[in-house]
Amino acid sequence: MIDHELVETRFARIRYEHREVLDPAGNPVRGLHNVWIVLDNERELNSYTTDTVKEVVLAFRKASADRAAVAVVFTGAGSRAFCTGGNTREYAENYAGRPEEYLQYMRLFNDMVTGILHCDRPVVCRVNGMRIGGGQEIGMACDFSVAQDLALFGQAGPRHGSAPDGGSTDFLPLFVGAERAMESCTLCDTWTAHKAHRLGLIHEIAPALEVDGELIANPLAVTDRYADESGRIVYGEKKQGADAARGKELLKRGVVTLAPLDRAVDRLTTRLLMTFPNCLRKTIGSVRKHKLEHWDRNRETSREWLALNMLTEARAGFTAFHRGGTSGAREIDFIGLRQRLAAGEPWSEELVAAILPQDDRR
Repeated sequence: MIDHELVETRFARIRYEHREVLDPAGNPVRGLHNVWIVLDNERELNSYTTDTVKEVVLAFRKASADRAAVAVVFTGAGSRAFCTGGNTREYAENYAGRPEEYLQYMRLFNDMVTGILHCDRPVVCRVNGMRIGGGQEIGMACDFSVAQDLALFGQAGPRHGSAPDGGSTDFLPLFVGAERAMESCTLCDTWTAHKAHRLGLIHEIAPALEVDGELIANPLAVTDRYADESGRIVYGEKKQGADAARGKELLKRGVVTLAPLDRAVDRLTTRLLMTFPNCLRKTIGSVRKHKLEHWDRNRETSREWLALNMLTEARAGFTAFHRGGTSGAREIDFIGLRQRLAAGEPWSEELVAAILPQDDRR
């Protein structure tokens, strides 16, 4: 048969693996497999560099053309993060202040998101930890998301000098509605996996914390399904006060295991296995059109704006986050910035230096 891959690829920054797919009785199926694409930068919370993005683009192309692949599982190494977005070290050192260079980077990023949306196999995001910023965006491009219940979901853009225009402003309203999407994209508060599930952002949650030999639900999240006395739904929200303190103690005593998450992913891919492959592909493609409609309409203008923003707010925000002053502060002086802009001060080296965290103004 004809080879439809673009290039022969050796992966260095991601892992590309064939893993068994199970039949309904739990037995490996001969001649078929799932493709696992694993972001392999655990030390930096699986943030992606430019070279990583290139490999992800090629990996999805390779998986899409794999006749024996039942599904693609997109995940990260370790248990702390699926992905926290673009690598801020690279942003600060290579792209801050260089819009033309970032424009080319965003072409690659857009190709990565489009590659996920165009994959001829169903794509499952195995959320093994935090899914933040650009990680949230590439996760939402997938067809299903299965998360370990200690995972956190959210955006970082307006807090760190960008806008979540790499997919979140396109996809998130489709999942959770305009108001909740506005909350996440602008305020940048993180959601627990339980809240993400309640709002319809993810397909399934698997327990991950083992304490004294037993699996327990996330002790930092309200995991009982109820509303408070005012009628406000609190299921999935973060615990507060004494409850949060007790939850932290439980978290310290426990160990994280991803075996239940892997079993949940296996169950899902088994269900996908037991369908007509062409009917499945057509159905997935038809549902994806709702994402693609928004993505295709906005991705090029978003790319242009994000590149130009590297001259101003992104330059300051990514520099502050990467350097993370000696106090650990990673955010600029927002009030000072607004005051200076209101007074008519133009963006300059001096302005950027003045709004960096106090102990990091160099």
